[in-house]
Amino acid sequence: MGIAIAETAALYGADVELVLGPVDIKPDDDSIIVTNVTNAAEMAEACVAKFPGCDIAILSAAVADFTPVASSEMKIKKNSHGMTLQLKSTMDIAATLGKMRRDDQFIAGFALETTKGLDEAVDKLKRKNMNMIVLNSLQEEGAGFGYDTNRVTIIDKNNNIDKFELKSKAEVARDILDKIISMQADLSE
Repeated sequence: MGIAIAETAALYGADVELVLGPVDIKPDDDSIIVTNVTNAAEMAEACVAKFPGCDIAILSAAVADFTPVASSEMKIKKNSHGMTLQLKSTMDIAATLGKMRRDDQFIAGFALETTKGLDEAVDKLKRKNMNMIVLNSLQEEGAGFGYDTNRVTIIDKNNNIDKFELKSKAEVARDILDKIISMQADLSE
């Protein structure tokens, strides 16, 4: 979804910077400035550094909530005792940017929920100080990861809910950007 949104925003005339995790696809539009990252810590660092200079941040990455406490550059040998993997929380990028957000900045986030989707998305929207959130589900055929299609529900900070049918990710990106543009127009009136 992130690449589809970045490409559509560039088509709309925006100056686009994309913080991109380790994926096999890249944007086709050469005007998009890409910062490649390989893990959640690098993504957080790049987003926090870039956020003060942006007008709109769209947070579509499915960043891991936890990371190993210790890592090894070498193979970890089997032993008879098994292994315990200790995890620590990663930085919550959306919450961090939400705390940094100025009144003139817009944050759109994503929520991928498996239970109580709408309730969880609304809670996340408020807790993380975002302007809108895009809810999608792994339980919908053709939506989420591994598809060129998605089905989303957009909830804004005024509790307006827009539900969309299954569409191509490019069409979903247009729906998301059109909603952001309409919300920005409402703010300037």
